Amino acid sequence: MKIFVAIAFILIIASLASALVFLMKDKGKTNRTVHALALRVGLSVTLFILILVFYKLGWIQPTGLH
Repeated sequence: MKIFVAIAFILIIASLASALVFLMKDKGKTNRTVHALALRVGLSVTLFILILVFYKLGWIQPTGLH
C-alpha cells in the first residue's frame, strides 16, 4: 500500500511539473497547462477517495502518534 501511495504522489508531482513546463513553453497559447493541472486534481481526488475506501475495507490501519 505504501508503494501505491508513493507512486501516486510521484504521478501527481510529475503532472504539476509538466504543467509548469507547458506554462513556460506555450506562454498561455494552448490548453496543455489546464489539462495537466486538471489531471493533477483528478489524481489527487482519486488518491484521497481510494485511501478512504481502503480504510473502510480494512486494508490500511491508522497507526496514531507515538
